[in-house]
Amino acid sequence: MKRSFALVAGLACTAVLLAQTSATGWQTLFDGKDASAWRAYKGKDFPAKGWKVEDGTLHVLAKGGGGDLVTREQFADFELSFEWKVAPGANSGVMYRVSEKPGAPYETGPEYQVLDDAKHGDGKNPKTSASALYALVAANAAKKTRPVGEWNEGRIVLRGSQVEHWLNGSKVVAVDLQSPETRALIAGSKFNSWPGFAQQPSGHICLQDHGDDVWYRNIKIRRL
Repeated sequence: MKRSFALVAGLACTAVLLAQTSATGWQTLFDGKDASAWRAYKGKDFPAKGWKVEDGTLHVLAKGGGGDLVTREQFADFELSFEWKVAPGANSGVMYRVSEKPGAPYETGPEYQVLDDAKHGDGKNPKTSASALYALVAANAAKKTRPVGEWNEGRIVLRGSQVEHWLNGSKVVAVDLQSPETRALIAGSKFNSWPGFAQQPSGHICLQDHGDDVWYRNIKIRRL
């Protein structure tokens, strides 16, 4: 009887969560325990090493060798909400509309930079600092990054070719990925070598393993 009650209670709880997701449009990608929405880039399963679910977070381990994570699902237009924190000097990123055809996610997916601006070399360049559209567009003056070890609130909104990066409640990047200005920036960057960069109509969300300790939590998405 106890097992039957637990099963019914579990099914009821799942039904409530599904109803809430349907009503609000939000889909949970990581709730602090369940990482089943993620797998290794070009893999079938969650990495056996390098990534760990602990204390309500997705923790990419320094020099763990787990590789990048991608969502099992693909997304076109969406709003993605997540929290992130880094160890001193750490580097990571959240890429979007990632294709698995090339060798690495950054060959197709634009990146929301996740970084310790104070101690990592990329922090010296506004275009490669935290919350920037990596190597292309710097975050604006509204940017307020919290100290290393504290949680930051990230948000990415993508409609068609219009993308926004948000950090701790402020919109810090607003770019048309297909505008002549942005295409010129891409043409003058390392991304020019990859013809599929920022050209995918839909793709995976990717959490980057850059070989440093970084934590993510409360990851959710809604399609627009």
